[in-house]
Amino acid sequence: MNITSYLIRGLATGGQFALVAIGYTMVYGILKLINFAHGELFMVSGILMIYIVADLPTLPIGLAICLMAALTVFIGFMIEKFAYSPLRSAPRMSVMISAIGVSYLLQNLVSYITGGLSKQFPDIPIIGESIRFLGIKDKLTVFLSPVIAIILTVILVLIINHTKFGMAMRAVSKDFETSQLMGIKINRVISITFAIGAFLAAVGSVLYFAKNTGINHFSGANPGLKAFIAAVVGGIGSIPGAVVGALIIGVAESLAKAFGLADFSDVISFGLLIIILVVKPTGIFGEKTTEKV
Repeated sequence: MNITSYLIRGLATGGQFALVAIGYTMVYGILKLINFAHGELFMVSGILMIYIVADLPTLPIGLAICLMAALTVFIGFMIEKFAYSPLRSAPRMSVMISAIGVSYLLQNLVSYITGGLSKQFPDIPIIGESIRFLGIKDKLTVFLSPVIAIILTVILVLIINHTKFGMAMRAVSKDFETSQLMGIKINRVISITFAIGAFLAAVGSVLYFAKNTGINHFSGANPGLKAFIAAVVGGIGSIPGAVVGALIIGVAESLAKAFGLADFSDVISFGLLIIILVVKPTGIFGEKTTEKV
């Protein structure tokens, strides 16, 4: 297998991580909160897809994906409403503990439902089929993942920069209290932000599990951690930064496998994180913030 194939697979993995990383970076940009449950939401969306296809076998796969995405968005919305919203004025540590609690809750709930056993992700027509591109044979999801991640990122950036809701998001991320005083509906902005992040996690789960088909209650931990690293590397709070950071992490880990260092892929990811933060503490696209005294 040549280097090109590893690069393409790295970009695919990076594209899948990017869709999860955007959720981390959007929530942090609004609430300055690391949503530790986001990786588990990514896993839950994959589990939902399995049960939807199993329980509704006559439902067209496209509608099954839409139903899964809608349920994932609903779960993300409910997590924000019941786990984070009541703690809006609480110390930041309390919100972080709540996020960790939700993460373990989702893990254990899925473990109870599945009996702790790995489940097989259903075959997705078209994206689950193998094709040959640039002399490389792999599933179509491998070639589509970075393209879909970039397209969704561009759409999201356009929404944020050129719509009234996007203006509200930018205002809230700059100054929470002042935005509230100016009449912006803070709770609505936050809820929609969580919903967008959940939707992107659902899309990422379809692309990821179409290739990595086995899912158990721990399947969201590693992608969630890598997506968090990607968000920090790119500059947490920056959506383009999350995508760039994810692509860097994905390619770096794939090249590690190419050179026989697969056992050190996690070390390489954390090593990159440390190096970039030493050189630029705010991440590649991060901006310095000043605290008001």
